[in-house]
Amino acid sequence: MSLVIKAENISKQYRLGAVGMSNLTDDVQRLIARIRGKEDPFLKVGDENSRDKAASAGDSKFVWALRDINFEINQGEVVGIIGKNGAGKSTLLKILSRVTEPSIGRLKYKGRLASLLEVGTGFHPDLSGRDNVFLNGAILGMKKQEIAKKFDEIIEFSGVAKYIDTPVKRYSSGMYVRLAFAVAAHLDPDILVIDEVLAVGDIEFQEKCLGKMKDVAGEGRTVLFVSHNMASIKSLCKRGIVMQKGTVTFDGNISDSISNYLAGLNTGANNGTIETFHRTINTGKVFFKTVEVKNEEFLNGNSIYFNHNLKIACQVEFLTDFENVLFDARIISADGIEVLHTMNIYDGSFVNIQKGMISLNIELENKLQPGKYFVNLGAHLSDGLTLDYLEHILELNILNVGKDNEKGLIYDFKLGYYRPNTTWKITQ
Repeated sequence: MSLVIKAENISKQYRLGAVGMSNLTDDVQRLIARIRGKEDPFLKVGDENSRDKAASAGDSKFVWALRDINFEINQGEVVGIIGKNGAGKSTLLKILSRVTEPSIGRLKYKGRLASLLEVGTGFHPDLSGRDNVFLNGAILGMKKQEIAKKFDEIIEFSGVAKYIDTPVKRYSSGMYVRLAFAVAAHLDPDILVIDEVLAVGDIEFQEKCLGKMKDVAGEGRTVLFVSHNMASIKSLCKRGIVMQKGTVTFDGNISDSISNYLAGLNTGANNGTIETFHRTINTGKVFFKTVEVKNEEFLNGNSIYFNHNLKIACQVEFLTDFENVLFDARIISADGIEVLHTMNIYDGSFVNIQKGMISLNIELENKLQPGKYFVNLGAHLSDGLTLDYLEHILELNILNVGKDNEKGLIYDFKLGYYRPNTTWKITQ
């Protein structure tokens, strides 16, 4: 296979609190260094790309969004780029799409590249959908006749035929994404770059997009796909690149890449503590203070016997009074699929909570198949406002043996994620 993308020591630096990369003073210092044959002085400074409180406490005015990225991608490869928010995935794709330039290094590719990075990228808001289709095709270097041949197919796929002559600034975000993806996928790109913007669309359209990307890959074209949905990544990609804090930490087959990514989510030990990176949404008025699995068999451990109930104990601090509060818990599979969701209002009603510390105890019937899972927890109001939300706060290891294992049964096969109580009646 021929090489179509090559990244050589790609690094990208941003100046914090500034719209541009530099000011006049910085430019003068760079010019003096260049005249003297020295390295850019500002490329020697900068903190790592991290959203953790401790790691972001540096004094530097600069941050490295990417640092020393190297990889090669061959024609026809379908590559998933995986990482937490802030890992540098979108910055890398913007460099590849020529939206921004790297501070250091080179990124080269061969052929026509189409990208869908965020809602509205490449669209002029005052032009109609029809005009934007031809505009995007022209940007890709296509002739008007070539675009016209694909036009009906694009409109049919997008499902926005009724609004195709309406300015796209009137479109909803879902309509925007539908048309943008249809344009990117149908104008015969050699390389298709898709960021996690597809999450804006509904489930039906997401599945339709995945099917189209499989078709594009089947035609020998190259696809780069960013998503937090590990099931989508696994079904589409053969290779994965894992990023963390602006660097590539793993590059290999997709199954190993997903395992590496999940292992690096820094799930805390079962000692009740909560690290900053777990708290993804917070109002500053409610805080989960401790979260732990109450496990009589495996003290301070997250292993749970097969078919043995899961018990979680939390301490939650409310800094003011709230009415109509609800709590929810989600269990996420190792490949990123939400397999279970429960809320206290399923069995009761909203609760009114006064300022102070409360105890929250959850007991879940455990019918999960053996394997690794993660727990998300949240506190919300009835109007949908999230007060505090923790992602991957606990890691669960559902064992392939039961607690009362007198028969020595080993549940070492896995079909699906959940094993419900079932009654079978067979008559003859």
